[in-house]
Amino acid sequence: MSDAHKSDLFLVVVTLMAAISWMFSKEAVLLMPPLLFMAVRFLISGLVLALIAYRPLRRLSFDQVRRAVAVGMVFGVAMSLWVMGLFYISSMGEGAFLTSLGVVIVPIIARLMFKEAQPASTWLAIPIAVAGLALLSLRNGFQPEPGQLFFVAAASIFALYFNLNTRAANQRTLVNRRGESVEKQRIPALPLTALTLLTVGLVTLLESLVLEPWQPTFFDPPALLVWWVLASAIVGTAGRFLLQTYAQSLSVHSHGVVILVLEPVWVALFAAGWFGESMTGLQLAGCGLIFAALLVNRWGALSRALKTWLRNRKSA
Repeated sequence: MSDAHKSDLFLVVVTLMAAISWMFSKEAVLLMPPLLFMAVRFLISGLVLALIAYRPLRRLSFDQVRRAVAVGMVFGVAMSLWVMGLFYISSMGEGAFLTSLGVVIVPIIARLMFKEAQPASTWLAIPIAVAGLALLSLRNGFQPEPGQLFFVAAASIFALYFNLNTRAANQRTLVNRRGESVEKQRIPALPLTALTLLTVGLVTLLESLVLEPWQPTFFDPPALLVWWVLASAIVGTAGRFLLQTYAQSLSVHSHGVVILVLEPVWVALFAAGWFGESMTGLQLAGCGLIFAALLVNRWGALSRALKTWLRNRKSA
């Protein structure tokens, strides 16, 4: 199996782990302040990976540590917005589709910030995604809910994070202002993930200190809460983001993000089974348009994969 195929397979597993993590996180934020939950979740997962990655962490250069922390700070802002969206949203399936807008935004940021060429399908997907977003927000006229706004903002920052994370995990050559070539050494997946998660934990911890009360839950947590936090930290954070970073390190291109379109589908299915959620016709139409935008956005990659599969079937 080629590295590209391994990357795709691992990203499918990542979407399942991410969807399960939505359930754990929703249960947890019902019992404790959301930013405090994120701080505890990411600090635990970051410390677990840091212990495993002790030797690789010691071998990192100052520039590698600086870039990993920068990725973590961007990711910390995105996760702060995401957990506030989860706290306020009335439908997790809807929230997952809104968050998935980041998949459409990833190639746009790759083009605008990093000069990575993008196909015409990327630009065709944008109006479709906007139409889907409008349908999700028009149940009572154009009055977006706070949760929806948080998720859309999070999607934009997630797109920046994905680009930065991909570039941090891969070696590349840059040209500085003096026209000199500068080699940016790749950061191995394990120490990169550990530093990123620890940085997210510290960012959300500072936010929680300023914005949230700790007394009711932090000093006397319900027993069930401990399990939700640990499950979210180990399965939904340490395991998921380590696997995602490793998958991204196997491919230098941003198109692998198309696999992540599966996440909102899993979330909607799990939320229906776990919490008994359902959506109105207008919401389903909006989610359908967003999903269509994701497919249009990566139509070239999907069509090539389909042709390859058909050729393999015929040869077999």
